[in-house]
Amino acid sequence: MLDKRGLRLKIRGKIALGYAMILLMLGLFLLVVSGRISALEKETVFLSDHDMKLHELTYQIEKNVLDMETGQRGYALTGDPSYLAPYDSGTTEWKINYTKLSSMIKDNPDQLLNLSDIQENIVQWIKTSGQYVVDLKRNEQNEALNAFFRNDSGKLIIDSIRSQLEYFRDNERKLTSERITNLKASNNKLLMIMYVLWTMVAFLAALVTYLISASIVNPLLSVIQAIRSIAGGGNMSERIKVKTLDEIYDLGNATNELLDTVQRDHWSSAQISLMSIALQETTDLSVVCRTFVNRLSFMLEMQYGVIYVLGENDQFELKYSYAGSENQEFGSGKTIIRPGEGLIGQCAIDKRLSRIENLPEGYISINSGLGRSAPQFAVIAPVLFENKTVAVLEVASLTKWAPYHLELFGELLNMLGVTLNSVLTRMEIQHLYKESQVMNEELQIQSEELQVQSEELQVQTEELQNHTQELLTINRELENQKAVAENAAVQLEKYNEQLELSSRYKSEFLANMSHELRTPLNSMLILSQLLTENRNESLSEEELGYAAVIHSSGSELLSMINDILDLSKVEAGKMTVERDAVNLTELPSMLKGYFNKIAEQKNIDFKVTLQNDVPDLFFTDEMRLHQILRNLLSNAFKFTEKGFVEVNIQRVEPLTESQLLTAEPAIAFAVKDSGIGVSEANRKIIFEAFRQADGSTARKFGGTGLGLSISLQLARLLGGTITLDSKEGTGSTFTLYLPCREEDDGFDTVISDVWSTPAAAASEWGVQQEMPVKKDSTPFDREYLKLHEKTVLIVDDDIRNIYALEKGLEPYDMRIITAQSGFECLQIVREQPEVDIVLLDIMMPNLDGYDTLSIIRDELQLPELPIIAISAKTMKEDREKCLAAGASDFISKPVVIKDVVTRMCRLLDGFDFSKTH
Repeated sequence: MLDKRGLRLKIRGKIALGYAMILLMLGLFLLVVSGRISALEKETVFLSDHDMKLHELTYQIEKNVLDMETGQRGYALTGDPSYLAPYDSGTTEWKINYTKLSSMIKDNPDQLLNLSDIQENIVQWIKTSGQYVVDLKRNEQNEALNAFFRNDSGKLIIDSIRSQLEYFRDNERKLTSERITNLKASNNKLLMIMYVLWTMVAFLAALVTYLISASIVNPLLSVIQAIRSIAGGGNMSERIKVKTLDEIYDLGNATNELLDTVQRDHWSSAQISLMSIALQETTDLSVVCRTFVNRLSFMLEMQYGVIYVLGENDQFELKYSYAGSENQEFGSGKTIIRPGEGLIGQCAIDKRLSRIENLPEGYISINSGLGRSAPQFAVIAPVLFENKTVAVLEVASLTKWAPYHLELFGELLNMLGVTLNSVLTRMEIQHLYKESQVMNEELQIQSEELQVQSEELQVQTEELQNHTQELLTINRELENQKAVAENAAVQLEKYNEQLELSSRYKSEFLANMSHELRTPLNSMLILSQLLTENRNESLSEEELGYAAVIHSSGSELLSMINDILDLSKVEAGKMTVERDAVNLTELPSMLKGYFNKIAEQKNIDFKVTLQNDVPDLFFTDEMRLHQILRNLLSNAFKFTEKGFVEVNIQRVEPLTESQLLTAEPAIAFAVKDSGIGVSEANRKIIFEAFRQADGSTARKFGGTGLGLSISLQLARLLGGTITLDSKEGTGSTFTLYLPCREEDDGFDTVISDVWSTPAAAASEWGVQQEMPVKKDSTPFDREYLKLHEKTVLIVDDDIRNIYALEKGLEPYDMRIITAQSGFECLQIVREQPEVDIVLLDIMMPNLDGYDTLSIIRDELQLPELPIIAISAKTMKEDREKCLAAGASDFISKPVVIKDVVTRMCRLLDGFDFSKTH
């Protein structure tokens, strides 16, 4: 069944309905009027646009004809083609204007017929007069042209066209007059319709206004009369009754709700007054809590409640519970709750009231004499004073509170906050008063003690003044010592500068010494090697022995020079570590290749053991590693007469030796022998430069005492160390520890490096055992075929080196040319282009090898000529400088003839050593 209220209109709807009817009638009125106005507007637009445009087009066609005639006559008279411009444009534009005009009068057959006659005359004039005259003039038929203008038949056609256009316009003017007359009649008709419609709209609007006002005013008067009767009688329980279901009905309900609100506010004010009076009569905290909760129970229909008040240590203590028992749990079974603990503690922190609806059955039970029940609604609210939580109240009810109950509850909580603060302040004042009395007594006692302490402080002050004087004296002494220390630092800095200068001089001296020693040593080793080869077989066995001794002594001298240079580089900090991947699986075969021969000669058991836990690859400087191991094995074989020498390679856990730079796992290379061993007293000095165990050792076994010192320094550069475990008479074990880096950590060189420095003492035994080997006929034959009749230019400022190289190359039947300066070399290269290869010394006076190389390559334009640079300097930068200057290869002095021959053969075959490095 439909709601009756849904079938009735409210005031707004009634007024809206009246306005809608009026607007509907106005809309009909406007619809009719706008229709008529639109029709009039279309007729007006047709008159203004159509007729005016039509007349304009006729004049345009006439103008186009005149332009064609003018252009034709001008061209005919002058022959100037510029006169044809209006003629040409007219022949085109009149067709366009004709098309527009015909489309505008397509609904008028008579005018279309007139326009067709005009078109035929224009076309006839163009054909018989216009274009005809132009063609005659273009063809320069002047006599025919003059004859045409004497008759001038075209003028008649032009006059006919003008008269036809004027007739056409007269017809259109008549049509325009008829349209204007019709338009005036339509305007009069529109005015009549507007008057009639306006009268009808006014009548209907008055009728609707009367009906709507009557339906609104009559119920409103009845409501006003009822309100006056309620106000006059003073009966707040009486309520207004309205029968209509419109806004008047809503007004009555709103008035009734206002009466309810006023009645509730009056009741709330009375309850607040009663609570205020009850709380003002109490001064005890527990009594205040009990009074407040008890009165709250019958004001708000509360069946259970507890109150916690802020106590010591910012904790809330249970002060009173309403309708509770001793065995019933409160606040999670606790009488003291800290802030943030449970809902009550959290409410104290949030300072916000919390409502809990639809409580579970086990939340709490409300007991009576007849039974018990679970509450359905609970409120936990903070009691605030100046935005500080002084208490928390939790209440529970069987029914849900109305909103005005919550508002009254908030007002009562504010009152409770003020009361609790007053009581707590009063209690604190009483407590402070008692404490002040006790403190007064204590202060009296302390004042007597302070008087005694004051006297003692006076004595201590005098002692402090004495100490201050002593401290000032000490400060002055410290300042003097500071000045002395600063002077010492300045002197130390000067000493460091002098030490660096001395180190630089030392390095330069050693480099020069190396050059001066290697130059004569080069020729001595080459010639002694040639003697040992006994190519002419003219030497006896004794003489061959002499030559071998000379060669061996020269090799030992070269080894000693290398040892001294290595030691100098280590001490000057110029030795570099170049880390790269080292294949440990190849190390045993490499070491056996070095030392199997000496082991067989001395009848010593030699073996190399690689443990399973050792990685195949690890990162370190491979050249320095080999140098250290060769030094250690050289010492082992040198000091072992019989027994064994063995190398054991294994992975060990991180060591604790201070010499290791890292605390990572290490690889241990243990070199063990059964030799003479090292006593306890000599274990440290053997690692010092130029030191051996004792003089007898040096005399018996030889050597410079540099190998172990250099090995220890190199091990430290690699981040490791060398340890010694030895017992005199039973043998020694030298162990090299290096960090086991299985991945490249990006560590690069630290100091400027050398290119190739032979291992110190690496062949103290090897060079002594090195004996000349007879040449293999097959390789010699191959080399002979490559070098035979080739031209070699030897350039060196030392005639001894030239002589040695000449003798070394004689067996190959080469054509040898010599030069003792860079200038001679350049002259020979210019004059003798048949030179196949050049052996060029770098260190020459006036024009050195670097400049000579640059001139040969750049000025003489000989980039393909093989040039081997020979130098006594062995630094890596020296080799790179030679290759950069244009050398094809680099050999350091002293040279080995076999090596020189091999490199010459490869260069003559087209191999470029400079591109392999």
